[in-house]
Amino acid sequence: MPDLLLGLIGDNIAASSSPRLHRLAGAQNGMEVQYDSLIPPALGEDFDTIFTRCAREGYRGVNVTYPYKEYVARKAKVSDPLVAAIGAVNTVLFEPGGPTGWNTDYTGFMAAYRAARGEVGPGKVCLVGTGGVGRALAFALVALEATELRLVDRDTAKAEALAEELRAASHGTTVVTGTEVDALAAGATGLVNATPVGMVGHDGTAIPARCLPGAEWAFDAVYTPLDTRFLQDAEAAGLSIISGFELFFWQGVHAWAHFSGKPLDEPALYAALRNKTPA
Repeated sequence: MPDLLLGLIGDNIAASSSPRLHRLAGAQNGMEVQYDSLIPPALGEDFDTIFTRCAREGYRGVNVTYPYKEYVARKAKVSDPLVAAIGAVNTVLFEPGGPTGWNTDYTGFMAAYRAARGEVGPGKVCLVGTGGVGRALAFALVALEATELRLVDRDTAKAEALAEELRAASHGTTVVTGTEVDALAAGATGLVNATPVGMVGHDGTAIPARCLPGAEWAFDAVYTPLDTRFLQDAEAAGLSIISGFELFFWQGVHAWAHFSGKPLDEPALYAALRNKTPA
């Protein structure tokens, strides 16, 4: 048996670097880590079957990604009131009293943003996508004191429900919603993609190049590939870039802390992951 048995449950995760991150983190601590990729469609099983089996078969915990983050939040005990408000979970620990849930997308994005932009506020932000990761990023942007948050989603009811929750949680961020990215991106300081568009298997861009002039910074939650069309366009337009790798790295660091409680040499881990050191 490995020292630590972990997994990732999600669709379209064959290219994920999470197994490497956690194996490298384990190696730093002299631990053998087994981190399994658990893809419901590929296994011919539903999420509940896989989740229950993980709890039964000795997994310490699992990460959860698209499209299950909101669903699993209803299956795990969430003690952090902020994570409960987000309504999405990406890190689950299997405890004797039942599964407990955390959201390291929220904490990871704040760490990634601060590493890239220091104490400079986000300003007016257009965020496309209000699903699991979008909810986490929206709450993080409110915590980072964005002056205005513009939520773009074709599901207007979902976007407006999130907007109401954000207004209740914030004392200074104006929140508006809409379905057209062109309209809501106009005059924005920051542009954020919180959809799967741009990842392997979901080609394209959720924020067209015509929306970029005038913005200062851009973030893409997608990290496979790192050089999404959106970020390529943003870099060409002169925006400051925060790649999905930064979120991936910090959410993984924070998830590792929950899974193991063990320390990390974060710069060494970062370098190894960027250099694709085998694990």
